Amino acid sequence: MKPLTTVRIMKALIGNQLSRSFISSLGRRCEADGADRFEVAIDLMMGARKEACAACTLAEKGLSGMLTAGAMGFGIDRADVIEALRDPHWRRGMVNVMRGIGTFGVQRPFVPGAPFQVVWDVTYGCNLRCRHCYASAGSPHPDELSTDDAHRVIDKLSDWGVPIIAFSGGEPLVRSDILDLARHAHEKGIYVAMATNGTLISEHKAKEMTEAGVRYLQISLDGADAATHDSFRGIEGAFDRTVAGIRNAVNEGFFTSISITATRANLAAVPDVIDLGTRMGVNWIMVYNFVPAGRGRDLLDIDLDPAEREELLRLLYRRNNGSKTQVLTTAPQFARVALQSCRGGSFLVPTHFYNLNVDDKLLNLTEFIGGCGAGRFYVAVRANGDIDPCVFFPHSIGNALTDDLGTLWANDKLIRDLRDKDLLKGNCGQCEYRYHCGGCRARAYGYFDDPLAPDPGCIKNAEVHRSMLIDKIG
Repeated sequence: MKPLTTVRIMKALIGNQLSRSFISSLGRRCEADGADRFEVAIDLMMGARKEACAACTLAEKGLSGMLTAGAMGFGIDRADVIEALRDPHWRRGMVNVMRGIGTFGVQRPFVPGAPFQVVWDVTYGCNLRCRHCYASAGSPHPDELSTDDAHRVIDKLSDWGVPIIAFSGGEPLVRSDILDLARHAHEKGIYVAMATNGTLISEHKAKEMTEAGVRYLQISLDGADAATHDSFRGIEGAFDRTVAGIRNAVNEGFFTSISITATRANLAAVPDVIDLGTRMGVNWIMVYNFVPAGRGRDLLDIDLDPAEREELLRLLYRRNNGSKTQVLTTAPQFARVALQSCRGGSFLVPTHFYNLNVDDKLLNLTEFIGGCGAGRFYVAVRANGDIDPCVFFPHSIGNALTDDLGTLWANDKLIRDLRDKDLLKGNCGQCEYRYHCGGCRARAYGYFDDPLAPDPGCIKNAEVHRSMLIDKIG
């Protein structure tokens, strides 16, 4: 399914008061049918369920009519809606959208019923020693969840309605039961992704991963040559093994993304990494912000200054024009740069999950889905089950094994504060682009121990950046 189709359906769902009121009325579980009425109604509409109670049957008729009428107003018809929802992962995501409307109403930015993605550091064991590792990975921790407990967490995430689990680390492939965990998540209907350094992805391992249900691979590559990459990764020969892993991933048919953390040490290499990834046939290039977490806390001097980051984002925006390989970034300022570069017609508005080409009808929706997703579109789970707003944000709000996930999602103060862009301090709270961007909250926390502080990486916070450098580096 094309993501823009999903965006159009989402617009139809939240674009008028009648549809929002109707969806809110469905926000309860049907004991007769054993599922939320949202889920039952969509299953009936798709033919995945043949019978349901009278209330759920009525809900399906109302939902079907609402989607058909609303979606037609944005250029798609009923057949497009049905086709869009045929993929069970996208259907799971749409149920999550409706649960969010039912639970939280329509907020700016939008909050789904559960995070769209959970990034799970399943181990802190690793075969590399990366200089900037947010997890300070090396050896497994003694409190890492057992296989049985990890299965229980997967079950809870599935029941919560999480569409995507991304196994990370450390290096997830050094955990002996990782394919068992991936298979369990896949069998629960969850889209399975993995963030890896790629050095262990042989042709045989790639096939095993496919058979276990892994569909997306994000592979770290911090330079287009061995000298640059290996200096980051701490192990000689890592570059050649990573490139081989990327080729094996592409050949096996994974949706493959290369990730690069942009710093002063490799800034000049970013265009070369994009070119290399394009030649190898990867789907995405994801350019990560440097965040001072883990071992990165001792590397503040390699972070880009606001002017360097601004120029990089403009380069990334230009590289998306006419390219089959999408260039994305975790820097939320990318949306502002894109909007400032738009010149009528359609607009390329990047989000963390996709670069959306939208027209005037859909442009205002980007305020609902854009910006930092920490505690809103994703959360992190640590190897012991602790839950953080994101992997770069080491502040636990609970534990996935022992706590009620829905209660944390709805009520935790830190999570609620992160979603409220009007609480942001300094220029971030006053910026006209705060709903599209809002700054990286992990960077604010890493630099100032305050998640609502200004992101010192933005050109609009250049003075904050200068003051911070004087205070922290001298």
